[in-house]
Amino acid sequence: MCKSFYTRRLDTVLIMAEICPVCGLPKDLCVCEEMSKEEQRIRIRLETRKWGKKWTVIDGIDSKGVDLGNLATQLKNKCACGGTAKNEQVLLMGDHRDTVHETLVKLGFPEENIEVQ
Repeated sequence: MCKSFYTRRLDTVLIMAEICPVCGLPKDLCVCEEMSKEEQRIRIRLETRKWGKKWTVIDGIDSKGVDLGNLATQLKNKCACGGTAKNEQVLLMGDHRDTVHETLVKLGFPEENIEVQ
């Protein structure tokens, strides 16, 4: 009887140990990622680079709150294009401004914080 009591107590301690180091709330209630997404001002613009190639440039995303490499991979898969993430920017080959805007909104970024140029 004592053994099962300690097993239950141990399970409770393990569940309570999952606390976010940033906000101090349990991981289930953590709002750090949502807050970081709401505070960002994201710009999506089209650049013409060497030899007239068009590139979609996404900047203004905080790399501390969002993994830019993972985001670049998701956007490249959605747009079926090449690209990279470097210098706090995501670069995609071609004009994909509308698709990127829709994808970022689906990923949880507020639409009013995304500026398409």
